[in-house]
Amino acid sequence: MATIRIQAEAFDAAAETAALAEGRGDIGATVAFTGFCRDEGGRLSALELEHYPGMAEAEIARIADEAEARWPLMGLTVIHRFGLIRPGEPIVLVLAASAHRSAAFEAAEFMMDYLKTRAPFWKREHLTDGTTGAWVEAKDADDAAMERWS
Repeated sequence: MATIRIQAEAFDAAAETAALAEGRGDIGATVAFTGFCRDEGGRLSALELEHYPGMAEAEIARIADEAEARWPLMGLTVIHRFGLIRPGEPIVLVLAASAHRSAAFEAAEFMMDYLKTRAPFWKREHLTDGTTGAWVEAKDADDAAMERWS
């Protein structure tokens, strides 16, 4: 069963990995992906992320169940932040554990492709000139990446 958390606070990827693997001699590989807020060439002062509490967790849990059905995982952790996130701060962590690396890599990539394209989060840019930018649209490349899992 996956661990899913949506939180305002930053997370510690190393501590999450240690917690997942603690006392587990059967885990042969963990793959961790941490996504960070970028400054977009100096124009972004923050990224604001919104979600519907309850709905977002349920939807991410649904896709995590799909990942666990596709690959022989021994653990899966997904942490996604919300609120105002500054450049250099972490936004998302996907941590997949398996007996072998290929399943862990593929499951982590599957989860990230899903989170980038279909997870119920909305992102709005806050610019360094003090204005609030537009809501961020999904990118075609992200949609194309997700299609390979169909």
